[in-house]
Amino acid sequence: MTDLVLDLFRLNNRMLTSGDRLVAGLGLTSARWHVLGTVGASERPQPVAWLARDMGANRQNVQRIVNDLEKEGLVAFAVNPHHRRAQLVVLTEKGRETFNEAMRLQAPWASGLAEGLEISDIQGTHRVMKALLRKLERSEDAGEEG
Repeated sequence: MTDLVLDLFRLNNRMLTSGDRLVAGLGLTSARWHVLGTVGASERPQPVAWLARDMGANRQNVQRIVNDLEKEGLVAFAVNPHHRRAQLVVLTEKGRETFNEAMRLQAPWASGLAEGLEISDIQGTHRVMKALLRKLERSEDAGEEG
């Protein structure tokens, strides 16, 4: 398991670096792309704390990225009728266009990564990763460390 975890760390770092290069021409980083995707995938506008929870990320880091995206006109803040201070984050038209362009770049990149791999291997790996994620989330919710 330790070897798997260490390789996942290395893979994550390589994926982030590769993603940064892929979307750099759009003025994005992997982190900004991730936030845009999370905002766009939400069924309804959410506050930063909820976005961070959905991403499995630190709220302060997501807030910083959202603030940067707002300055660049990619997201906007909307009034939250349920909480005065926790504004809702919404994609702007520019943000939606930028995210869609990132996804157009991502499709051939992802296909290239999958080349030579069996679909069943990809699906099996995905199942294992989701099982590990669920275990970690349950242990965090219970206040444990593993």
